[in-house]
Amino acid sequence: MDDGIGRTVIVYVSIVESVHSFASLIGIAYGGTMIRRQLLSRIPQLIGLGVLGLRAGNAQEATTRKPLKIMMKSAWGSDDPTKAAFPFLHGHALAEAGHEVQIFLLGEAVSVMRKSVASAVVPVGWPPLAETLDKVVAKHIQIYACGACCRARGVAETDLSQWGAKFGSPTIFVSLVEWADRIITE
Repeated sequence: MDDGIGRTVIVYVSIVESVHSFASLIGIAYGGTMIRRQLLSRIPQLIGLGVLGLRAGNAQEATTRKPLKIMMKSAWGSDDPTKAAFPFLHGHALAEAGHEVQIFLLGEAVSVMRKSVASAVVPVGWPPLAETLDKVVAKHIQIYACGACCRARGVAETDLSQWGAKFGSPTIFVSLVEWADRIITE
């Protein structure tokens, strides 16, 4: 009596041999379980989709992407040092990645433009804000601080100028919103 197990094993062995032969034919190195992944990643290329630009992506392939214009907006001040540092930390990281970044501060966030405050603000797990601001300045990231917010908190133009920052206004805010591809509020 034939229970079908023998035929199943023969069919499986035949399929595996066919896959390995096919893999060798198209130049995929034999390497145990990785052969499936390699084979599957080549299927679009094999059936002609590579010509149409629909080929499977490889995580290690360089992708070209358009640099974005990003506006960072924050109202967090020294009362929460980590949140106060985020627009500068993330803005710097985005600039490092090739994006154009501008930062707009309002409310309590303008107080971090004072050197004494920036030096005292130490976010959890990060260097003091003054060090991050130095990196932001080196990347030529423009910082705007709401003018009315600065006047209300005694932040002077000399506080801003040490970081290359400028007074902002509602008009500047609107122009940044219109300029930006992305707006990040932190």
